[in-house]
Amino acid sequence: MAFRRRNKSYPFFSQEFLIQNHADIVFSLVIFILIGLMFEATAKTAILFIQPQYNVSTLSPEGEVTLYQYGWKDCATILFYFFITIILHAVVQEYVLDKVNRRLHLSKSKNNKFNESGQLCVFHLVSSVWSLYILITEGYLLHPSSLWENYPHVHLRFQVKFFYLTQLAYWLHALPELYFQKVRKVSGEAMGTGRALSRVGLVLLFLQYVSELGFHIARLFYFTDESHQKMFDLWAVSFVFTRMVTLTLMFLAVGFGLARAENQGLDWETGNFNTVLIRMTVLLLVCLTQSWLLWKFIRFQLRRWREFRHEQAARKKAAAKQPLRPLKRDSLGHHENGILKAENGASPRTKKLKAP
Repeated sequence: MAFRRRNKSYPFFSQEFLIQNHADIVFSLVIFILIGLMFEATAKTAILFIQPQYNVSTLSPEGEVTLYQYGWKDCATILFYFFITIILHAVVQEYVLDKVNRRLHLSKSKNNKFNESGQLCVFHLVSSVWSLYILITEGYLLHPSSLWENYPHVHLRFQVKFFYLTQLAYWLHALPELYFQKVRKVSGEAMGTGRALSRVGLVLLFLQYVSELGFHIARLFYFTDESHQKMFDLWAVSFVFTRMVTLTLMFLAVGFGLARAENQGLDWETGNFNTVLIRMTVLLLVCLTQSWLLWKFIRFQLRRWREFRHEQAARKKAAAKQPLRPLKRDSLGHHENGILKAENGASPRTKKLKAP
């Protein structure tokens, strides 16, 4: 990982060199883009990487409001924050997780899982708090009907669009991290949010991130002490609750809310996909996805229950086969509870010597 002391140097542009110094290389690119803001000739190009584009000013009862749309220029912004997430990943790994790993002395497999849960725990904590703040400030929690009213929702506020851009940057950064860390498997979930369902997507992402945060916190506590397993039970409840709320919300927003909307039809320019076929397809995909997640969860819980039962049975067999300790005997009798007893059950007494 980057930013750490290196005892061995590799040839430039070799595979090992890129793996060991990838965060430093990315940090140099970020500094190069930020320097471009200092010069008038390059400032317009550099701002494309930092600030979201396609802003539109509209009038509202609150006054003039700036809203944002999507476009191809957003790829440059995603690329910049893609670099930022790689740097933050390296900082968390070097200054937090590696220091904890040195104290825990975990095995190699547990060390990889601990690092994975640590990184995802930080991301899910930040994303869940951030999405909750957006839901509160935008009024989606107090007015649930706003999730499907005024469809399609192609105009976004700055904080909503910036949230989605950073989410895309983070999940795209997970792909090269597979190569940089040489990890065979990484956990992640797909962002099943469309452009026109951005409000519903915020709620779904919040629910998913809170559930995943509970899982990775329980996993971290388990690696520090294997006796901490009760938090997995709390995560199991939250996982099932998240699946049920997701299905309920999608049927309420797509099956009920959009079905009663006035703008029925398909329009690619305005982003309107409110047709019966598309609504049924979305609901079918959501049901299949949630059913698949529940099936994996049930299989995991059954396997965990069987392993626990086998472990308990093995402990009982080991306790039953343990031989009894023989009593320590001597010429006068045997020792029982620290007291020397004779063969006939009486406690032998030592003879008193007469004083001269």
